[in-house]
Amino acid sequence: MGDKIWLPFPVLLLAAVPSVLLPGTAGFTPSLDSDFTFTLPAGRKECFYQPMPLKASLEIEYQVLDGAGLDIDFHLASPEGKTLVFEQRKSDGVHTIETEVGDYMFCFDNTFSTISEKVIFFELILDNMGEQEQEDWKKYITGTDILDMKLEDILESINSIKSRLSKSGHIQTLLRAFEARDRNIQESNFDRVNFWSVVNLVVMVAVAAIQVYMLKNLFEDKRKSRT
Repeated sequence: MGDKIWLPFPVLLLAAVPSVLLPGTAGFTPSLDSDFTFTLPAGRKECFYQPMPLKASLEIEYQVLDGAGLDIDFHLASPEGKTLVFEQRKSDGVHTIETEVGDYMFCFDNTFSTISEKVIFFELILDNMGEQEQEDWKKYITGTDILDMKLEDILESINSIKSRLSKSGHIQTLLRAFEARDRNIQESNFDRVNFWSVVNLVVMVAVAAIQVYMLKNLFEDKRKSRT
């Protein structure tokens, strides 16, 4: 009934690649964004598992891009199985939690639909996934007083630029998702307008034909001529 995927998220996107080509199960680097779009058939449920360290930040945002009603059931559970978020028949949502050590599960449930499949986009933003070792630049630099340069200020500027670039990429990804959903809605409305326009045209032609037939019968001389 439901499919479950238990992979570090970067490997999730490469699930079709043979495992011998994947160099282990490397997790996220500190502050990494990843997004995924998939089709969930009618009457199906699909779950994903994300390993997390202690006191990291997990943010998940999802949108239903296509499908009747543009709605889905969403469930987020802790490593102990405790329900953190449960939403029914929602078209989108954003949730941020501070994590514990373990595998977090989030599921998309389309079992309430018997006909329509759903196209779902979701994005994971992981922060504080573990500090990377950094080289001490100061031991390679001498005469900083003469150059009047502070390495701390340079590092702060680089981190600020990195944060803003990451935020810009996140916003662009969301805008693409909104654009895809709006386009699907417009195409669906276009098909509906064309269908009902054809129906109205057929009805108008049928009514016109019936009216012509009735008027013709009204003015037709039904008296039989005698010879």
